[in-house]
Amino acid sequence: MSILIIKPIILESLILTILTIVPILGSTAFFIVAERKIMGAIQRRKGPNVVGFLGLLQPVADGLKLITKELIIPEKANYFFFLASPMLIL
Repeated sequence: MSILIIKPIILESLILTILTIVPILGSTAFFIVAERKIMGAIQRRKGPNVVGFLGLLQPVADGLKLITKELIIPEKANYFFFLASPMLIL
């Protein structure tokens, strides 16, 4: 039996997982856009309607910004504590 053959139960669970996670991620991104628009209206300033049609590309722009961000670690900082400190605070 080949290693590349995926068992039907694994394939089914993988598909169900993807069909669950993708809509949640998409709706979260657009809820963030709605929140920003409401906050912009409350503060009487323009919301995220600059990127794309009605601000619908704002989550994509945010994701690209997050992916392309550079992690800068100070030279004399302890590498472990510098990266673990946000988790240690919780």
